Amino acid sequence: MTSENQDPWNENDPVPLYVITGGTGSAANTFNLVTLIATRSEPDAAMQPEQAAILTMCAYPLSVAEVSAYLSLPFSVVTTLLSQLVEDERVEAIAPVPVAAFPERGLLEAVIHGLRKL
Repeated sequence: MTSENQDPWNENDPVPLYVITGGTGSAANTFNLVTLIATRSEPDAAMQPEQAAILTMCAYPLSVAEVSAYLSLPFSVVTTLLSQLVEDERVEAIAPVPVAAFPERGLLEAVIHGLRKL
């Protein structure tokens, strides 16, 4: 395989990824794969294409994993881009609902049983 046929965002070649992230390697905000991202503003012409794409695709909230997959970029690069967008208040990061916040199965079954009696 020649270098022309290789994926341009191969993590083994950090130079293009360094350019995309602007050289910042650590994300100030902590994201996980299921953190939802929602757009708070429209993209502008001065933005990086990757950041503009994030703003466009997250008009309806998407998980960080989905953003990474749609952009075909590594998770680490996407989280760096998202950190910059959160800092600029262009996107909102919504933490996933913890499992403990869901009611217990027994409670749900009792409510369903009560509703059926009505």
